Amino acid sequence: MKTAIHIGSIRFYAYHGVLPQERTTGNYFGVEITLYTDFSRALASDELSDTVNYAEVCQIVSDEMAIPSRLLEHVAGRIVTAIGQRFPQITGGKLIITKEKPPIPGDVRDVSVVVEW
Repeated sequence: MKTAIHIGSIRFYAYHGVLPQERTTGNYFGVEITLYTDFSRALASDELSDTVNYAEVCQIVSDEMAIPSRLLEHVAGRIVTAIGQRFPQITGGKLIITKEKPPIPGDVRDVSVVVEW
């Protein structure tokens, strides 16, 4: 059996960007994360200790999103590292960080970075 936890559509106001104005005025960002972990014991036990506490995952994401970075790639790397350190039972996953209305030419609604491990 393959099991995963998916947390979708977490929205943050944060201060990431290459341009100085982006780190001053901020912007909206969305985060989605899928974590591969064996929670088969939790299917029967109903015990939080048999799975990954996704409230803690959300707190890690929130903490890392609060640290301004020039690149979303850097934020993604910090999130993946922090989650892996806290939950070594996670065997892989997928993280998407989306920046709404990036300051680039054209009618661009959003841009994203994707990390799969």
